[in-house]
Amino acid sequence: MPFVNVKMVAGRTLEQKRELAEVITREVVRILNVKPEWVEFVIDEYPRENWATAGQLHADKYGPGCGSQGTEEKQL
Repeated sequence: MPFVNVKMVAGRTLEQKRELAEVITREVVRILNVKPEWVEFVIDEYPRENWATAGQLHADKYGPGCGSQGTEEKQL
């Protein structure tokens, strides 16, 4: 049973997450030759103030709005 865990900064829409789950599941099924119902998919979301690179929080390192491209749509 393949288990896919996607970790990303919070802010994507429900529709974006739905499409991501569908596409990744479809490709896991194709590549690993397993049934779709065998594929588990989880998204872990983190606020930017909880994500750091090289010891610096993204909220400080990149400033407001960084990493939010594609999150402009209203959350469902």
